[in-house]
Amino acid sequence: MNEQIRAREVRLVGPEGEQVGIVPLERALQLASDVDLDLVEVAPMARPPVCKLMDFGKFKYESALKAREARRNQQQTVIKEMKLRPKIDPHDYETKKGHVVRFLKAGDKVKVTIMFRGREQSRPELGYRLLRRLESEITELGYVEAAPKQDGRNMIMVLAPHRAVKASAVAATASRGGPRERAAEESGETPEAGETPEAGETAAAGETGPTADTSGQ
Repeated sequence: MNEQIRAREVRLVGPEGEQVGIVPLERALQLASDVDLDLVEVAPMARPPVCKLMDFGKFKYESALKAREARRNQQQTVIKEMKLRPKIDPHDYETKKGHVVRFLKAGDKVKVTIMFRGREQSRPELGYRLLRRLESEITELGYVEAAPKQDGRNMIMVLAPHRAVKASAVAATASRGGPRERAAEESGETPEAGETPEAGETAAAGETGPTADTSGQ
């Protein structure tokens, strides 16, 4: 406790932000009582400490609203995953490409994984060509953030939406009330309180999001 606090003096700020000046603590408490407000210490490390006359309950409520709005408008980076086989059927390829396009339009990144089995591992160029084909066909929506890379039996490439596409997706999501509401619209279901992601879902660190985890036959 410093000398100013022991001396029971505070720098008082009025409810509208006006500077009242340095007054004894007893006087500040009396002023708060006279106008039916709370005396709140807003800068305890200042000398003397700064206190403000305010409705503390209203202050906490407004702070909670601002925090909620900030979370709602926060841009979330979600990574979806799409798995393909190097010899995927043309129809299956088009279906999976459609999922990738939808994910990018929603502002999400996509990890595309080519899964090699058996003798396919000796022909990585098949997977490389497939990834390059996909890259060329989604170029209007996104770009390659991580180039194709062999990882054991898999080859992985990460796609990210263009800035304008992501900005458009964020604006659309905000107008619908947030990413949770968007997910409900896509699935046709209403998320319940305490709902947890299903097994097999992956997302970027600290984020959540569903994963399209299907393999080409």
